Amino acid sequence: MDVNDLSATYYADNEATNLMPPSVREKLKKSPLYSKDGQRDKAEVVVKYWGPSGAGTWLITEGEEQENGDWRLFGMMHIFEWEWGYIMLSELENVKTPPFGLCIERDLYSNGTIAELRGVLDDGAT
Repeated sequence: MDVNDLSATYYADNEATNLMPPSVREKLKKSPLYSKDGQRDKAEVVVKYWGPSGAGTWLITEGEEQENGDWRLFGMMHIFEWEWGYIMLSELENVKTPPFGLCIERDLYSNGTIAELRGVLDDGAT
């Protein structure tokens, strides 16, 4: 079995690779864009996405479904450094990280504020 077959099997059976299940969709509907304006590090994270190869962490605090069905997401993101910004769900869904073409995953267990999750992340985890 080659790496692509293993990857396809893993992602077909893995709940973490469903980036927008109904539970996250409902939480984001209660946290539309700009609803947490000014809260900064005290903003509650709705969903955390991460790259299993170690590159990339997205702490999403707000989001809004677009007319085309895609989602515009806002939060604190880390690729090379922490920064606030927007990303489209479709962009996350299309990322394939080297060397094995791994997809971005949804963290099933993290919850808290930006400050809490960044504190955990800054202590050594990605």
